[in-house]
Amino acid sequence: MSVRKVVFWLHLTAGLVAGVIIAVMSATGVALAFEHEIVAWAERDVRRVDAPASATALPLDDLLAKARAAAPENAKLSGVTVSRDPRDAVAVNFGREAGVYYVNHYTGDTIKPASMRTADLMRTLVEWHRYLGRSGEKRPLGKAVTGACNLAFLFLACSGLWLWWPRAWNARALRPSLWFVRGASGKTRDWNWHNVTGFWSLPVLIVLTISGAVIGYKWASDLVYRAAGETPQPPGALSPALSADFAPPSPDARPISYAAALTHIQSAFPDWKTITLRQGLPPRRGAAPATPPSAPRGPQPYSATVVEAGKNYVAASTVVVINAFTGDLLDRAGYPEQTTGRKARTWMRYLHTGQALGWIGQLVAALASLGGLLLVYTGFALAWRRFFSRKGTAD
Repeated sequence: MSVRKVVFWLHLTAGLVAGVIIAVMSATGVALAFEHEIVAWAERDVRRVDAPASATALPLDDLLAKARAAAPENAKLSGVTVSRDPRDAVAVNFGREAGVYYVNHYTGDTIKPASMRTADLMRTLVEWHRYLGRSGEKRPLGKAVTGACNLAFLFLACSGLWLWWPRAWNARALRPSLWFVRGASGKTRDWNWHNVTGFWSLPVLIVLTISGAVIGYKWASDLVYRAAGETPQPPGALSPALSADFAPPSPDARPISYAAALTHIQSAFPDWKTITLRQGLPPRRGAAPATPPSAPRGPQPYSATVVEAGKNYVAASTVVVINAFTGDLLDRAGYPEQTTGRKARTWMRYLHTGQALGWIGQLVAALASLGGLLLVYTGFALAWRRFFSRKGTAD
């Protein structure tokens, strides 16, 4: 058997085994490419406010008090997001249980979205994209299946290029593989659609599947660091010194307010666009907590995620940690401060969603995901004709 036939049957087998899961990941990927924009559009009525001509914004501490009064009694404040755009309401987060409340910073009016259906739908799509909708003890199994099928998709893209490669490089041979043939039907149409979609989607699909493997597998993430000559690190890791509690300057010292902490951060980042402020260190994905959840915690710093204007999506975000008693900047983890390996790992995350290249990248990722659906359909159609159609012929 020739090498081409071996590659063909491996390609066909991988497509039949992983095709349905690839279709699920592709379908959810189309919507998730614009996840944040879709949710923001659906909640635009509560996220946007009218700025009066002569009014001034109320103090942040007053706005937080208004939000606390509107939230359930046992709700615990977990963070607040402010925007430089005067039309954006202040978002006050009370965690998973109570959700986010939006406060008009001119009037103090506090509103919770009447419907969370769009946000809930997006969370459901994420669960299906990553875990096939599994939860609890079944989530690792769902992640293992999607991870394996993502690798199968990478193999399909690479082997598809091998099979697509024309024997003769002339216009007559290339045209059916580069563009849709008008009036084609049956097997000819399916073959044409499969090859054309695969060819134009191939570069993006390879980026999406490789970045997906880096996100889903620790060994793949570690390879990114090792390729840069660095020791692998868990995503979101901060300086080791910040894992311990710090002592207050005096026994009777009290933490500064959210408003005072925000002022310190705004001074450090004059080009800030949005700031999400929270108490305590930011969560470290992939790392175990330093102490059991039930253990008593000492004084905690403030942390914030700052998005600056005029920078691309990858470099715009910086995580900072400040002293909750003095407002002094303790640490920052922005793109310029990252090592080469961490920068590459960060790019992988945003290349997977297309956000690294702005809305154009997101659109390209969505179209490639749509192309993945068409590849699954035409692949199954061609397999059906091969095995069950009377007119099917062996390759």
